[in-house]
Amino acid sequence: MAQLALIPKEHAHLDLLSLGALVVRLDPGVIPFEYASQLETHVSGGEFNVAANLSRAFGQRTAIASAMVDYPIGLKIEAEVRRMGVKAFYKRFAHDGVRGPNMAHVYSDRGQGLRPPVVFYNRSNEAAALLDEHSFDWNELFGGGVRWFHSGGIFSALSPSTPDLIIKAMQKAKAQGAVVSFDLNYREKLWKSLSDKPQEHAQKILSSIVEHVDVLLGNEEDLQLGLGLKGPEVVKADKLDPTSFYGMMESVQKRFPTVKAVATTMREVLSTNRHRWSAVLFLDGKGYQAPTCELDVYDRVGGGDGFASGLIYGLLEGKEPEDALRLGWAHGALLTSYPGDTTMATLSQVEALAQGGSARIQR
Repeated sequence: MAQLALIPKEHAHLDLLSLGALVVRLDPGVIPFEYASQLETHVSGGEFNVAANLSRAFGQRTAIASAMVDYPIGLKIEAEVRRMGVKAFYKRFAHDGVRGPNMAHVYSDRGQGLRPPVVFYNRSNEAAALLDEHSFDWNELFGGGVRWFHSGGIFSALSPSTPDLIIKAMQKAKAQGAVVSFDLNYREKLWKSLSDKPQEHAQKILSSIVEHVDVLLGNEEDLQLGLGLKGPEVVKADKLDPTSFYGMMESVQKRFPTVKAVATTMREVLSTNRHRWSAVLFLDGKGYQAPTCELDVYDRVGGGDGFASGLIYGLLEGKEPEDALRLGWAHGALLTSYPGDTTMATLSQVEALAQGGSARIQR
């Protein structure tokens, strides 16, 4: 695995460009949906979350390329994209007033104690699923220089056209010198909507995408289920032991020689509101593990994207691998303490936790 080569900041107009679906998450809090009388709305989407976090907490110049529907839900999403300081490149669709196209809805409660969160979708006639490799002006997206490009496995599972779009964007990104990252995010429910053999279909599609990737995000389960990689037979008493993750890196290197780094969060769920949390990075043939802490979780959704954005920030800024990993670990941990899917943290808060800070009162 070779060292990442980044375009100098002064030679690019964007630090990161994400490609993916924008969604609205409907959240009844700790109340099960069938008993809820009120729902909070959070603008989300894995790729947007990374761009929004990098902009808001880390001061980076970011953008999202996505679909947008011209109706009130679209207006709400657009307003949140602007509020988070993210530039937008939209393929616009008109709504017919009845059936769409629509901006997707993700339903996710928070659970409580021994009751886990519940997630389900309404992605019927989703505008983002209509995107293809002809949806964007590539010169507009990349002409001014982009340092980092990011997309993910959920977007690739939306339709037969989105994987080709991702690959085309990755090729354009690499041609102008960007580092390319991809979050595997294997979701069987989504792949089942495309094929009666979801795992086999996912592995074929995701493998074709990862051939173009520099930085891969995903745990050993994602690597096995999403890419069909075989892991070592390791019996772990501690769920935060990275042994099996490290053991898969040889398989990753052999199968995907372009991949330069692999990273993931590590989480032991003691209850919905109490997690043990760590993270791991494999870069240039060496493994790094973040500290382990215990989280009092308010809302776990978005923690993985919080980790990804902190890690990417560290790498964009040329930090040492262990320091970049700690920034991702710290930001992901903080993000679980806020409602919603995107950050409310400041850079100083992330850096303080990454360097060993605590929850003592700040006076």
